[in-house]
Amino acid sequence: MARSREVKTNAVRELEAARADFEVRYFDCPEALSGVEVAQLLGLDEDRVFKTLVTVGRSGAHYVFMIPVACELDLRKAAAAAGEKAVAMVRARELLPLTGYVHGGCSPIGMKRLFPTAIDETAELFERIAFSGGRIGCQVDMPLSELARIVPLQVADLTAV
Repeated sequence: MARSREVKTNAVRELEAARADFEVRYFDCPEALSGVEVAQLLGLDEDRVFKTLVTVGRSGAHYVFMIPVACELDLRKAAAAAGEKAVAMVRARELLPLTGYVHGGCSPIGMKRLFPTAIDETAELFERIAFSGGRIGCQVDMPLSELARIVPLQVADLTAV
């Protein structure tokens, strides 16, 4: 039985329903930490821990990008991957109504709507990657192939050099 701080998120419910190969790690965290801090707290290589970023294209369509926590999203590369002329980050206050997740707890799995999702090509270098499990203090660890089975993914070069 899950302890009170281990309440299942939409992401975890979807992974369980899909019988995915995943591990959930819960940790005490009263407020959002940077992805690098989360990686350090969990003793994970920060290169295999990914943050989930939500953007809006010039067309008004929304896109999700996953990049290593220590990196920055290259908006030009992201726009090219999305087939847009330009993309911009969604404002933090727009994140919850759009995705159902808060800043610092946004997962590519279990959003209110399934948005086109791309992950940085470095994810292919690791047997397993980690990312938010849908709330602050919850991380999911799983193979990229399993994530791609749950959320259709495009693999692309997305980070700033």
